[in-house]
Amino acid sequence: MPEAIAFAAYGGPEVLRPTGIDIPEPDPDQVRVAVRAAGVNPLDWKLRSGSLAAVMPVPLPHIPGSEFAGTVEAVGDGVSSLEPGDEVFGHASQAYATLLVADLDMLRLRPDDLEVHRAAGLPSAAEAAHRALEELGVAAGETLLVHGAGGAVGNLAVQFALARGAQVVGTAAERVHQRLSRLGATPVRYGEGWPERVAAAAPQGVDAVLDVSGADVLGDSVRLARGGAARVLTLASPQAAQAHGARFSGGGDGLRRTGAALDEALALLRRGTLEVPLHPPFPLAEAAEAHRAGEAGGLDGKLVLTME
Repeated sequence: MPEAIAFAAYGGPEVLRPTGIDIPEPDPDQVRVAVRAAGVNPLDWKLRSGSLAAVMPVPLPHIPGSEFAGTVEAVGDGVSSLEPGDEVFGHASQAYATLLVADLDMLRLRPDDLEVHRAAGLPSAAEAAHRALEELGVAAGETLLVHGAGGAVGNLAVQFALARGAQVVGTAAERVHQRLSRLGATPVRYGEGWPERVAAAAPQGVDAVLDVSGADVLGDSVRLARGGAARVLTLASPQAAQAHGARFSGGGDGLRRTGAALDEALALLRRGTLEVPLHPPFPLAEAAEAHRAGEAGGLDGKLVLTME
């Protein structure tokens, strides 16, 4: 019997419990996937805790998860581009499960040189990073400042921006500065005094700013950006964006860009430059421990659940 991890009430990680599920049947434009790994994201534990219940209520019990990698098990009547046995990765709801159904346009074939756990940790971060750069209009020759450059989204935003020909300055903890330098970005220590450090690192100024940190950085970012508030975007706080006249992107219909985001990540893979730092995977049965690790913070790699 297929298995999943779900919560039947809002609360701490302990509300995550194993449950059986029915075998899902794909619609004409869907495929059924035997999941091999699923990504774990902050949204998962925010939904589980109930902190978003007022704005994003979920029917209970609820199976968390929105990104995965696995093997196609069955295809819908309208699917001709994939067949059982194909290795895929992408977005789908209820990903903390051994089986799921996914829309065809939310998937890509997983190349052999993209390890399955790293593939499972790509879709959400890639979509957010791709969406943010598109909305900011980051172009070749510009300088982008990324706050939180060491995290999953920031890591891909740095790589995507560099591939587009931009220069990147990234605020991050010192323990990830070597990685950022290796990617081609200029790392800057976050915390008090960061505006002066950014000004020293980019004396020509910065054209646009992306905040994925959630720290109190938007006011100074608006003053630093040559494009002003219109070219400062946060993925972390709509309230802070409103207070400083900056922009906020919370996704919404952003998932429609998933395919383009995965294509951008795969282009980096083909060049041999894609980096996806990974925390040691947790077994599906230890999803609660994965949530505890994520909520505690301080991780240098993406959290992933493994079904293998």
